[in-house]
Amino acid sequence: MAVRINCSIQNTLCLLNPPLFSLRYRASPLKLKPQLHFRQNPSRGALFCTCATTDITPHNTEPFVLTTPLYYVNAPPHMGSAYTTIAADAIARFQRLLGKKVIFITGTDEHGEKIATAAMAQGSTPPDHCNLISQSYMTLWKDLDISYDKFIRTTDSKHEAIVKEFYSRVLANGDIYRADYDGLYCVNCEEYKDEKELLDNNCCPVHLKPCVSRKEDNYFFALSKYQKALEDTLNKNPNFVQPSFRLNEVQSWINSGLRDFSISRASVDWGIPVPDDKTQTIYVWFDALLGYISALSDDQEQPDLLKTVSSGWPASLHLIGKDILRFHAVYWPAMLMSAGLSLPKMVFGHGFLTKMGKSLGNTLEPNDLVNKFGTDAVRYFFVREVEFGNDGDYSEERFINIVNAHLANTIGNLLNRTLGLLKKNCQSILVVDSTTAAEGNEFKDNVEKLVDKVRIHYENLSLSSACEAALEIGNVGNLYMDQRAPWSLFKQGGTAAEAAAKRDTEWGGLKGGQVMAQPKPVFARIENQTEVEDKGVAVGKTKKSKAKPKQPQEVVGA
Repeated sequence: MAVRINCSIQNTLCLLNPPLFSLRYRASPLKLKPQLHFRQNPSRGALFCTCATTDITPHNTEPFVLTTPLYYVNAPPHMGSAYTTIAADAIARFQRLLGKKVIFITGTDEHGEKIATAAMAQGSTPPDHCNLISQSYMTLWKDLDISYDKFIRTTDSKHEAIVKEFYSRVLANGDIYRADYDGLYCVNCEEYKDEKELLDNNCCPVHLKPCVSRKEDNYFFALSKYQKALEDTLNKNPNFVQPSFRLNEVQSWINSGLRDFSISRASVDWGIPVPDDKTQTIYVWFDALLGYISALSDDQEQPDLLKTVSSGWPASLHLIGKDILRFHAVYWPAMLMSAGLSLPKMVFGHGFLTKMGKSLGNTLEPNDLVNKFGTDAVRYFFVREVEFGNDGDYSEERFINIVNAHLANTIGNLLNRTLGLLKKNCQSILVVDSTTAAEGNEFKDNVEKLVDKVRIHYENLSLSSACEAALEIGNVGNLYMDQRAPWSLFKQGGTAAEAAAKRDTEWGGLKGGQVMAQPKPVFARIENQTEVEDKGVAVGKTKKSKAKPKQPQEVVGA
């Protein structure tokens, strides 16, 4: 969302003076010429950045591969999964803004016991259920302007081929064996649990539901074999797991001693069959995690693991919820080591959306929020107000106050007042070319410093701080307008009016004679219940949101 905000600010400030398009990336690995342009992707309506120059020479030509979890389709998407994907989209847009090739992967995890149970409860079949829920994710991503590049479904035939080949490589490496297992199993986690990690009454600490006793004949992955290798990986690369306090959790798990884990189920029909053993299906995590790789494959007739890996692996960033950190930061790296494949560069575990406010209970429906407040408002609030990595909360009152103050009053006001002056005094036409940079201008220097600050925060995945810096550009722009007061110069006429029309268009790449957009609100102000009632408007016409209270949310996926 912050990138979308920057786009609006950049277009606005070019009218004022600062060359926001002359990004001086002193610490950037790119060589950029001054002008950035945005193109529209007609298929999804999302903004992408391209640079109007042939002088983009990244030192590293590897793609930036970014993944969300593959979301479990036992239920439709909720705000927890939307939050992860909004954050990932902001990161993807920033990387594109730097001129990098981005492969943004999302998708759905569609196998397992919970899926079959959910389908049965709805009077449906697993395939029909998966089609319905997977489509609901794609529809929501479109409504949220998510600019993903790959959407993988674990029921895709190409995915099954990649999983079976990966399984065979691990088997050939001697890391899969067959054994009986008797233990406590959490259906929601799709995982056997150690008794020492359970709460009272053998309740799962994540889902707060009792685990069930199970005894099965399964195939196992020799995780314990990779204890030392995982310890060395984290010691040599402490940035592998972020934020740092998540790294501490992972190290604690590893230091307590790793146990081999089951990678198949004998009692589950809805899944990928184990090669050469039709009585077993591959366990959901040994299946779903491979979606990050299978997503890179083209629609080949015969998908090939190594060819697919050459299309972009390893991932630059796995973005996940903290509840699935163990699978991504312990199981997944060991599996990749066994198969002889590179590890992802970073696993970032963010927090949950927790307290939701009395008016909405403990859950948020993303479709309801988008319908009531608009896509930009929803995207901005959660990126700006939830410190990335920590738990966050929501209240409607704070949502309205933040959107009105930041988007409508600061950014929207800056754009509207600038275009309004142009329309009133110049017929919305720029008088001269804005080609000469105004060196030494304090406003220009301030904006360039803030643009650099936004970049640094994005690179550090400090998304909330990036939004703050972007918003400060709007504040600086409004202050500059107030200090210059071009409306007074226009009223004076003569040379003063001419100076007002020319002086504030000297920076950027706008051309004389260019017709600018008509002034209209880009971010509508949201009126809360009290404001509407004070104006005598019927309550039935307000944007006061109503929703049924539900359970707390978490991110569930591969």
